[in-house]
Amino acid sequence: MNEPTGLPPARQLITAAAEALKAQADEVNRLNVFPVPDGDTGTNMSLTMDAVVAAIERLGTSPSSADTCAAVTKGSLMGARGNSGVILSQILRGLCEVIAESPVVNAKTLSAALERSVEVAFQAVRKPVEGTMLTVLKDTAAAARGAAANDETVLDALDIAATEAFASVKRTPELLPVLKENGVVDAGGFGLAILLEGLVAAASGTEVRVADVSSAAAPLLNVAPVDDWDDAEYLYCTEFLLFGDGIERPMLEQFVSAAGGSELVVGDSGAYKIHVHTNDPASVLAQMTSLGEVADVHVNNMRRQQAERDAKLKAEQGEAAPTSPPKPIGVVAVASGSGLVEILRSLGADVIVNGGQTMNPSTKDIADAISRVNAERVLVLPNNKNIVMAANAAATVADRPVSVVPTHSVPEAFSALLALEPEQSDLRTAAEAMSEAASRVKTGEVTTAVKRATSKAGKIKSGQVIGIAADEIEVIGDSVLTVALELSDFLVTPEAEMLTVLAGADMSDADLGEITEKLQERHPDVGVEALRGEQPLYPVLMAAE
Repeated sequence: MNEPTGLPPARQLITAAAEALKAQADEVNRLNVFPVPDGDTGTNMSLTMDAVVAAIERLGTSPSSADTCAAVTKGSLMGARGNSGVILSQILRGLCEVIAESPVVNAKTLSAALERSVEVAFQAVRKPVEGTMLTVLKDTAAAARGAAANDETVLDALDIAATEAFASVKRTPELLPVLKENGVVDAGGFGLAILLEGLVAAASGTEVRVADVSSAAAPLLNVAPVDDWDDAEYLYCTEFLLFGDGIERPMLEQFVSAAGGSELVVGDSGAYKIHVHTNDPASVLAQMTSLGEVADVHVNNMRRQQAERDAKLKAEQGEAAPTSPPKPIGVVAVASGSGLVEILRSLGADVIVNGGQTMNPSTKDIADAISRVNAERVLVLPNNKNIVMAANAAATVADRPVSVVPTHSVPEAFSALLALEPEQSDLRTAAEAMSEAASRVKTGEVTTAVKRATSKAGKIKSGQVIGIAADEIEVIGDSVLTVALELSDFLVTPEAEMLTVLAGADMSDADLGEITEKLQERHPDVGVEALRGEQPLYPVLMAAE
């Protein structure tokens, strides 16, 4: 975020980019593949940028480049919302890793920063999908690389990169069939292109010009961050300085990695700062003292540390500190609807985060919820595929071991909670058992289309009732009752024993009774249970198991 001659201050550039996206957020939200009321890609990315701007404003009037980059990295991670927001946070992290170390920001710096963003963002996604914002990012980096090779100015390079971003967005339907089928482009890529154009406009003193991309976009599909690391077995957070000549960093990294998790080795030959979570800090320190001199040693028991922090947080909120010792494993779940919340609590969820369709909680919301659980370890049930990435991000910054069970619906969470043994203390074992239980649940959703679209079930008009199963629109109709009945056929298999119906906030008890009766007649070999979920937007949720 250095400020070469001819460019405004970093704060002005970043704020302008955030404002450009905010102005177009509703347009991005409307550009979805599925016509369900969760078109929040623009909102999620805009809220992520709001967190970045807020973090920068807290720095004061003349922050250093390093401080600005650190604020951008932390602010975007803690404020990230939804898949698009989390991926955007990783893009910003990659940019900052290069820019923070650069004495001047020119076209070559921009190219290197975008190349690093590609690396970091793709590492955050388990199965990268072409035709999403990752493709747009990759194409943008290639354009910047070409501009640097041609010795363009940084402003021209930015302009070239932004122009290519919009061009790449236009090409996304050719790479992702579901986009082409619905005549749309990728929403996350569109949001990224708008951010770049906001930078260009601020740098050149011109108006923001959003290129024509057929005024449509679609959300990221089938991407999830890598979450292979789990430090549940590590008790001590160990950090120290190491001084000594001729100590090779690769050797240190190899040893620290083998000693535990959450390892970090920074610095260079002569002086290193080392951080690791381990069960045997004495062995780590013994090895280090054989290499050089150790100073500023800090060893914290993370279990006790968490208990102290939890008590302090509750005291600040005017709550009494817990009188009982922390249990081995606690649970955070995401849900919206008083009935769903009550059921989750009755099944053992400790803290409920308000959220779901159109209300994706941020990384910070989930991290704060984790800190309020009186338990040594925590499991998180996101209950929506668009919240899984934010939950995983929260796990990486939590103050205790956390594992995410990637539930995509609240009914999946019901079964997952029933599979959690009360005295279970092994986080990995518990998460695996809950994931297995959740995988046996088939969830269906009935809602109203908010725009015209084409689906697997045929053409959809705005206002029609649609039934969704396994992320596919399977039924189109004119009444909740008929759609719910037809949708149940996609859920109830010969192995199913129970069909649960959860009534939304706008459904009367009489209508719930009628649907329950008709479902029992339609599927006489399974039990049908009716509950009040009180969830918004979806008059009926169904789950077969």
